[in-house]
Parts: sequence; structure tokens; C-alpha cells
Amino acid sequence: MELVIVESPAKAKTINKYLGSNYKVLASFGHVRDLPAKDGSVRPDDDFAMDWAVDGPSSKRLSEIAQAMKSADALILATDPDREGEAISWHVLDVLRQKKVIKDKPVRRVAFNAITKKAILEAIANPREIDGPLVDAYLARRALDYLVGFNLSPVLWRKLPGARSAGRVQSVALRLVCDREAEIERFKTDEYWQIVARLATPRGDQFDARLTVFEGEKLQRLSIGNETRAFAMRDMLNGAAFSVTSVEAKPAKRNPSPPFTTSTLQQAASAKLGFGAARTMQIAQRLYEGMDVGGETVGLITYMRTDGVQMAGEAIDAARVTIGSTFGARYVPDKARVYSTKAKNAQEAHEAIRPTSFDRHPKDMERFLDRDQARLYDLIWKRAIASQMASAEFERTTAEIRAENGGQAAQLRATGSVVRFDGFIAAYQDHRDDSKTQADQAEEEEDSARLPEIRRDERLDRKAVTPTQHFTEPPPRYSEASLIKKMEELGIGRPSTYTATVQTLQDREYIVQENRKLLPDSKGRLVTAFLHNFFERYVEYDFTADLEGKLDGISAGDLAWKDVLRDFWRDFSAQIDSTKELRVTDVLDALNEELAPLAFPDRGDGSDPRTCPRCNQGRLSLKLGKFGAFVGCSNYPECGFTRQLGTNLQADGTEGDGGLNEPRELGVDPATGETVTLRSGRFGPYVQRGEGKEAKRSSLPKGWLVADIDLEKAVQLLSLPREVGTHPETGKPILAGLGRYGPFLQHDGAYANLETIEDVLTIGLNRAVTVIAEKKERGGRSRSTPAAIATLGEHPDIGGPITVREGRFGPYVNAGKVNATLPKSKDPASVTLEEAIQLLNERAEKSGKAPKKTAKKAPAAKKTAAAGEKKTPAKRVAAKAPKAEAAPAPRAAPKTELVKGPRSKAKAE
Repeated sequence: MELVIVESPAKAKTINKYLGSNYKVLASFGHVRDLPAKDGSVRPDDDFAMDWAVDGPSSKRLSEIAQAMKSADALILATDPDREGEAISWHVLDVLRQKKVIKDKPVRRVAFNAITKKAILEAIANPREIDGPLVDAYLARRALDYLVGFNLSPVLWRKLPGARSAGRVQSVALRLVCDREAEIERFKTDEYWQIVARLATPRGDQFDARLTVFEGEKLQRLSIGNETRAFAMRDMLNGAAFSVTSVEAKPAKRNPSPPFTTSTLQQAASAKLGFGAARTMQIAQRLYEGMDVGGETVGLITYMRTDGVQMAGEAIDAARVTIGSTFGARYVPDKARVYSTKAKNAQEAHEAIRPTSFDRHPKDMERFLDRDQARLYDLIWKRAIASQMASAEFERTTAEIRAENGGQAAQLRATGSVVRFDGFIAAYQDHRDDSKTQADQAEEEEDSARLPEIRRDERLDRKAVTPTQHFTEPPPRYSEASLIKKMEELGIGRPSTYTATVQTLQDREYIVQENRKLLPDSKGRLVTAFLHNFFERYVEYDFTADLEGKLDGISAGDLAWKDVLRDFWRDFSAQIDSTKELRVTDVLDALNEELAPLAFPDRGDGSDPRTCPRCNQGRLSLKLGKFGAFVGCSNYPECGFTRQLGTNLQADGTEGDGGLNEPRELGVDPATGETVTLRSGRFGPYVQRGEGKEAKRSSLPKGWLVADIDLEKAVQLLSLPREVGTHPETGKPILAGLGRYGPFLQHDGAYANLETIEDVLTIGLNRAVTVIAEKKERGGRSRSTPAAIATLGEHPDIGGPITVREGRFGPYVNAGKVNATLPKSKDPASVTLEEAIQLLNERAEKSGKAPKKTAKKAPAAKKTAAAGEKKTPAKRVAAKAPKAEAAPAPRAAPKTELVKGPRSKAKAE
């Protein structure tokens, strides 16, 4: 029997069917070891020695693998065909060697780009050794990410309270979002006008022509800058005679795009299907690992983490056959198309994403897939088949038109195109690029309009002349997809890390997503400004891309991984040391200048935006508090003015407090006679009754806008908790209020949840008694257990199905009696089985619900801990350890049992 190790249980199940009884396939469930979240895991002074940690569930799986290895004749490492997959194979092999179960048994590494019977059997028949340089590149990447995270994050904590952490790639991605926001803030809008004439041929066919030349002046986009000039031109054209001076028709061709890479798939799925990047990758993973198709489990697409754009020769041949049979011989080009990527530092080590068989038409697969899976498979199939189809053929027509009115003359132009042969468009049309402004998109649509027959020298009738006002637009904010596209263009990150990097920025609340656009939160702006001023080199795009290039050089065997680490650490550690003398006042001075548009927005009245609006004497400045930065007056404590630093950014870039710079008087509370005001503090807008220490305050509930707050609503908030009435059975009062965890009812020491703040303000006694009774009957919360959104599979340790549910305080995953809350920005529809297991295991360990059979800590842990290492309680470690750079979501990293790692280049057996 030969033991085969793969990453996921789904893949193990599929491959086991292909290989038969002579093989046993086990899953590692992603990464089995990682650097422990504590100081000293990477030691530059010890030639970059690295220690590794194994958590409880991974330890149990490794024990199962080791036990199976004892009776196996050989080990086959069949993890994913990329750097992360190579690393997992290396980790598994290293642990098995330490457990002394390999002995002299053969070890083979196999890699496949698709999970089909043919691909698997071919891989098994053509094994290789573990790729040492690829493992070295992984070691270098993990060491770099660790060294940046565990050395830069403490600097942030000391100099910038409220900051979470920094990372090698995530900080540069965050800078992209922040730089775009700063560019939008600096943008000055210009007014411009365009004039379009509606004309008709002698045959009655109408079309539009745009004014391009007036009185000899060639008009650019901003040439007509005001209404007066635009109307003067309109008046001239209204009295003009129009004639065609030339008509030119030119043939044109449009070639298809290459098959999908990871980033282009995410972009297309976002634009065409509305999927987020994480959701796209989750579905693609399922399609890759295998679906039940007519009783046969088969992978439908090739490996989905790739920057390659070329397909294998046999796939191209199959595509050409399918094109001929499906679309016709004319749609098959004379030669197969060959693509190369334009992305910086692309490795192109794998094929593009394509169907494993073009014979599996999307329509035929619909009955085997759910709706989202079918839609994504349809997208991949059509893009791949279109990439080998003939070019689309157009005829582009340009008509030049002269307008004369007395001694004045002007020229207009009408453009359009006609499809003469649809070619690849019959299968797939590219999506609209959301990185372009609306004006650019409108011009493209104008050029693609269809023109009627227009003949040279013929007279045209004027139907209408319409001047339209426009304003120049700033560049659009990034979406998830367009940010990933930009990262790929700059060579920042790799396909396996794009999604996780963006997700990490959202989890740390450095960016927020509104209307599918990414906006930097104030925390993110602060971190980026700090790094730009004091660690500029390490957030430069070229520096990060160059480092990625060096990692690729290590993968290729051209560079030694420890030499790259030494060069990096020499300069980086010196930069860290230089910040020890950095004073907080130096930090604030730099941030005040760089974040002025955010911290001190223009008031529009010509006044100094840094003058305190309350005392009119002090200067506004950024202040650093326990929970982060805020804007305060220099006359403190005489003047207590504070303002939140744009925490709740809106889609238009304004602050969530509506620009409330000073208290707004709403009126007098009729019950107390005290003045009620609306204010903005460090933690957002709130209402206040009275003044001084005895004043009562209440924050605005989620969803309530500053602009909608009046005296009535303010008094309602300040009156909470309110007495709904007396319970008819107990005679005790029922209170309705707004607490830390949302709206609630309280009766006789027990609480029941309410849905909204409106319920708190309006609920009557009868309904309140019913809600309390419902809770009492259930013996818990007033609402029943939420229905499962999805079932992901069985938990290997806790047991029972893992489900995703939408709870009162947000989405969570459940297995047995264990619930684990999902990160705030995590789409519940995108949770993978591996991620759910990781969250549930962490929750079980914290709550003491971990299965009793969990493997014990390995005896080697104590022996291999660094000499003289100070023991730190687990809770303290967790509290002070920053997150390392994001790894691919399905490969969650463990964090406990210590195992000393190798200190030299990995050698494959």
C-alpha cells in the first residue's frame, strides 16, 4: 500500500476513487505547521533559524499520517502545484522524518494541474523530488513576512495607538487604496460642455454627430468651458446648413483575450456575476477539486491559482475541435493562438484556468451544479473556448460633416462600427472595465454605435442641437477586483495571496467596502501615512515588486534565500532602530501635514480649517488616544472640542457624522427643561441633555443619520431605557433599551432580544409580554436557532456537520455545541470547510470544549524551545502577537506545538 497526501478532504475523496485499493489517500487540511506567533520564531542572529508550531488538530492529523506511514510501502506527496503546495509537502515530510517513520521507504512528489483520472495517473507515473528552490522561496517569504510583522507592528503600537499591525504586502496594498483616496481628495473638478447634433439623411435615417472643430479651433474635451460659449455654438449650429464632406470605412479586427488567470477570473466574476474575490475562489476550488457528474467524481477546471495565460497543447487541440463542431469551421483560426502575460514578475509556471474537458458544455453541466457553480463554470468555459476562436471583424465608419452659417463654419464627426463577423464574440464578450471613468466609457459606447448609410456631399437635415454640461471626474475607487488587477500589474503579491491580502485589510478594519468599492478607514489612512513618512522604502511599489522578483529568483535557483534575507534585514533592522528616538510629536507633525484633507477638511467659507470651531482660538491637531487618533483643540482642557477622524467614510468620501464640527442645539427637553444638543465625539455622533458631568448622553444607533436627528428622536434616545409597562403575571416592570449587544427587553433580571431600535421605541405591552414568553418557552434567546445558510461537511474532531448560520450578532459557523463567529468582513457564502474547521478548533480550545481525544503536546516541544526562553501565558502571547502576512485562506496556519525547524537548505529524499 502506498500513502498519498493531499491538502483537502474533498480532493482526497476524488483521488481515492481514481487510484484504487493499493493506495490510501489522506488530507493534511492545508498547512500543518507555521511560525509560532511569538518573538524568536525567526532568528536573524542564528543564520535565520526558524522554529515551527503545530496545533492540536494538525498534530492529530500528522499522527494519523505517521501511523498510516508505518504500514505503507511508499509516500507520495500530492499537494497543490505551487509554492504553498510544495511547502506543505516539505513540512509533512520533515515531520514524518522527525517521527522516524520514513526510514528507507521511497518518497515521491507528484503534481497535477487538473483532478481527472488521466491527469492523476500520469502524475503518479511521472514523480519527481521535492523542489528545493521552491521550498527555499517559501521559507524566505515566511521569514520576510514574519520579520516585517513582528518588528514593524510593535513600532506602530508604540508610536500610533489604535493601529493593529503591518505586513510586507498588505501595507503596500493598503497604500494603493489610500493613495487613490488622496488623489480623489486633491482632484479639482473642471466644467466642460459637449455639443451633439441630431441629423438626418435624405432617406430619413437619423444619427448623432459631435462638434469637433469650431471656427478653425480643434476642440478638446475641456475646450468648451462654460454655458455662454456652449450656447453660442448651439445657436450658430441651429441656423447652419449641414453637408457631408467625407465618409471613410475601414476594416478592423478585435482579438480575443487569453484564458483566465486568478486575477482576471476574479475581475470577470465581479463584473459579470457580482461575486467577491473570496467567493469566486471558493467556488473555483470546488470545481477544481471534483464534482459528481453522472455518478463520476471529476474536476471540472484546472488549478485556479495561476498567473499563466497559456493552455496545454492537447487542450488547445480539443478547444479547436469543439469550436468547429459548435460554432462552425469559419470560427477556427488558421493557427492556434499563443499568449504571453504582461503582468510584472509573472511566473507562468502553470496553465491558465480552463475546463478539464471542452466536451463538458456548460448547459450539460447545469444539472450537476448549483447556480453559482454553474455560472462560474460557464464563464471559465466560454472565456477559454473564445481564446482560441477567430478574430471578430468590424467595419469602422467615420463621417466628417461641415456646418456653415453665414461667415461661420464648424465641423462635426459621426463615428460608428458594424460587426461583419462576430468571431469569438459568439462565445464571450469582455466585461466593462470599472477602472475607467464614466466619460471614457461613454466615448467607447459612442464609437461602437451603428451608423446608417451616409453618402459624401449629400445634404443633411438638422433635427436638434443639444449642448450637455459635464464635469471632469476623479479616478474611480478600487473594487476588490480592480485592486487585485493593480497588484498584479505592479508585481505585488502572488495569485495565492491576492484574496487573503484584501480580506486581511478588511478584517483589520483598515479598509471598508461600500457599494463594492474599497474606501480606506481612518485607521488605514493613519498607518499608511506613518509608514510613508518613517518607512517609506518598505511601502514603495517598486521595492515590493523587486523583492517579489528576488523570491522568484530563489524559486528558479538563481539566488540563495538566506542571502536575500541578509540584504533585507541589514537595512530593515537599521530602520527599526532609528525609530527608537522618534517622539510622538514628530509623528503628529508628519500626520497633520499628510492627512490634512482628512483631518481638517475645507469648510467652504475661506476660514482656516485648523481653527477650533468652538473656542475660535485654539488650533486643531491630531491627538493619539488609547483607541486611536482623533482631532482635538490645542486649548484643552479649557476647550474640550474633539472630532472623530472620519471613521465612517461614506461612498462620497464625507465623514459619517455629516461634518458636525460643533454642537448643534436641537431644542429643550420638555420633561427636564434642559437643552438637548447633537455632538460629534471621538467615537462618533451622539446626543446630549444638559452640560457637565451630570449630562446624559446617548450614541446614535446604527443606521441613524445625523441629518435626520431632531428633538423628538433625541429625547426618545435619552429616555432609554423606557418602561413599557407592568407584566400582568409578576407585577414587575418591563424595560426596553439599547445595550452593548443591541436592542433588548428586560424583565425580572432576564433579557430578550429585539430586532431594531424602532422596536425599542414603539413596542407595546402585549407584544413585549409575548416576546418574553417565547424566550422563556425556549429556555434561551427569544429567537429560534437560525436556519443553516450552507452545510460545508463533517468536522473531523468535534463530529457532526459544519453549518454556516446568520445569527443575531452576525454570521457564524457551528459544529455540535461549538459556535465560532466569522470575521466582520468575511462573506458567509465564501467560507471554506478548512476555514470553518480552523475557526471552530480555535473556539473550542478557548472555551474548553475541545475533543478529549485531541493529540497531546509532543514531548519534543519542551526540548526544542529556545534556551532560556521566558514562558509567556497563552493569552498574553495572543494579545501581543501581530498577524503575520496573509496566507491563502484554505491553508490556515496552526499555532501551538513547537518543533525546531531546519537551519539549512531543504533536501528532498
